[in-house]
Amino acid sequence: MSDLLSRSILVVEDERDIAQLLKLHLAELCDEVVVTGNGHEGLRAALSNRWGLIILDLGLPGISGLEICRRLREKANYTPVLMLTAKAAEQDRVRGLDFGADDYVTKPFCLLELLARVKAIFRRCEALQNQTTCEPELARYKGLKVDFGAREVVVDGEAAALTAREFDLLAHFLKHPERVYTRSQLLDQVWGHGHQGYEHTVNSHINRLRSKIERDPSKPDYITTVWGVGYRLG
Repeated sequence: MSDLLSRSILVVEDERDIAQLLKLHLAELCDEVVVTGNGHEGLRAALSNRWGLIILDLGLPGISGLEICRRLREKANYTPVLMLTAKAAEQDRVRGLDFGADDYVTKPFCLLELLARVKAIFRRCEALQNQTTCEPELARYKGLKVDFGAREVVVDGEAAALTAREFDLLAHFLKHPERVYTRSQLLDQVWGHGHQGYEHTVNSHINRLRSKIERDPSKPDYITTVWGVGYRLG
């Protein structure tokens, strides 16, 4: 499972009926589906292999789904995460997106909608990989040096430990240096379809990114605010 585009899926879900339903139908979309039933097993499985997608229930016994998502996003290798959340747990959905989840589906969910979102995530990953192969591997801007292939960032000669989403956000600005982006546009182009209404997630990621790459986050040189519009590079 070394190839992200192998379309292998890990399902971390403690409700047996839901897990088996997902395994049955996801098998038609991918090469392999593995199911685990609690947070500890799910975290071990998530960290031990390269998955094309992880479907992660947030309400797990043992380690919570939010904690699994947080730990995944500390790793350099990016793995898409689709969250399963209780319908009323809006705060958990917000936190999950803040922690780096790519999309979410609320329980009880429509199976066709979930399968459509899985397909959309795979399409975005494939498009991103195809786009990356046509672009320079390195970018330099002021004191920044970014290796897109290795997903590494160096600021004034020192490595910066970015989460996967923070890296994607910075890379998006570097690849479009003349553009000013609204929060809604960044949600759509960096997070992907399905995140409407969570513009504050962009704010929190921008703030964390600035804390890691800016000499003075209160006076940013790299990711600047265009008041009344959004953000841009420089």
